[in-house]
Amino acid sequence: MSAESPLFDAIVRIDRMPANGRDLKVSLDEPTRARLAEVLKLSAVDSFEATLVVAPLRGGIRALGRLVADIVQPSVVTFEPVGQHIDEPVDRVFLPEPHGHQKPTPGSELFVDLEDDDFPDHLDGPEVDLSALLIETLALAIDPYPRHPDESLDSLGVDLGNGPSGPFAELEKLKKSTDTDR
Repeated sequence: MSAESPLFDAIVRIDRMPANGRDLKVSLDEPTRARLAEVLKLSAVDSFEATLVVAPLRGGIRALGRLVADIVQPSVVTFEPVGQHIDEPVDRVFLPEPHGHQKPTPGSELFVDLEDDDFPDHLDGPEVDLSALLIETLALAIDPYPRHPDESLDSLGVDLGNGPSGPFAELEKLKKSTDTDR
């Protein structure tokens, strides 16, 4: 996925935005979902639906809505497919950069308030591609350690290291097994 060619079309023109905003619905077809699964390193994206209301806000826009998707990825325990239903809110503000604002020079200090709510993204022209926002929302909602509810390392018979471990512990086991053989 390159910056020049978005994975799917979700472009909104700010200069053509009605005063009361507009609805944007994104529903991906099978080939696009397959490409999205490849980009996000998933086994499959079974469904992907986004419903947004995009409204003008202080010279920019606010995108507010919901992303609903069903994905499949391998379990971290058994590598069996695990499905996940994702239902995430989307709320992002895009504003033009303030007039006279200069980009920071390399090595200069930049103040970022980490306690502040999600600060707005900056616009770089008359249109905003919301596909990156939707892909980011999906990526952040994916369970990083998927597994079935009944799966655990105990069920596989894996020693979780409750006893001594390391090379000397293995040698001790060998010594005990040869002592009992005598």
